[in-house]
Amino acid sequence: MKTYDGPASDHFNGLHFFDPDGAPPKSLREVLRWQLGGGRQRAKWPMWAPSPHADIPPERIEGDKVRLSFVGHASWLIQAGGLNILVDPVWSMRVSPVAWAGPKRHNDPGIAFEKLPKIDVVLVSHGHYDHLDIATLSRLTKNFAPRVVTPLGNDVTMRGADPTIKVEAFDWHDRVELGGGIAVHLVPTRHWTARSLFDRNKALWASFVLETPAGRIYVVCDSGYGDGRHFRRVADRHGALRLAILPIGAYEPRWFMRAGPANSDSSLSGFSA
Repeated sequence: MKTYDGPASDHFNGLHFFDPDGAPPKSLREVLRWQLGGGRQRAKWPMWAPSPHADIPPERIEGDKVRLSFVGHASWLIQAGGLNILVDPVWSMRVSPVAWAGPKRHNDPGIAFEKLPKIDVVLVSHGHYDHLDIATLSRLTKNFAPRVVTPLGNDVTMRGADPTIKVEAFDWHDRVELGGGIAVHLVPTRHWTARSLFDRNKALWASFVLETPAGRIYVVCDSGYGDGRHFRRVADRHGALRLAILPIGAYEPRWFMRAGPANSDSSLSGFSA
């Protein structure tokens, strides 16, 4: 399996990425304990839970306005400065290495794929299947050929699956001009990534701060809170925000969740294991 190959840094040791201010992800043994006997109580999900809400976005939003559409889980459409930006887009029925198993959608996306305006930019925060969905990225590429901006190493995953995806990979604290007076900063976040048992943290993860004519938007795709330093640093570095899109944390069982990296926005999800 091909993975990221680059110089060592304060958050990359030559083989694995890590958060100097975070906590390492749980071991496989701890994950199995959580899943099989660590006090996890699964809520009973309905087979299908249709939402009464669906959006048909306009073609563009110009000037100093911004419009946001919630697609589901961590997927958003952000329209500002004449650009249409998707964050962690997932339109698949399952988020899994295989199409026949794994977490399954329980309601439709908040925007039907056919109702999307032309997509200019896609931001992908990390490699977990509920955020980096190759089938959706390939579909977007076929229909719109957008720029795809992602942290280091996730470009390797995308190109390996579909060489036509126009992906660009960046490091923490990089600023990327998107056009229309909009730029995106990749900022550290308290999380981790993997797509198999053998590639844990071999790609980077990030949250995003968007500079737009309507103000700064902080998109925290997946993150634990920890001692809050990542969030305070965003305030120190980027100043006042117009909007923060924050995940809902998972807190129980405490022995597993308290360190933070496993916290996610699963409470917003249309998916369930």
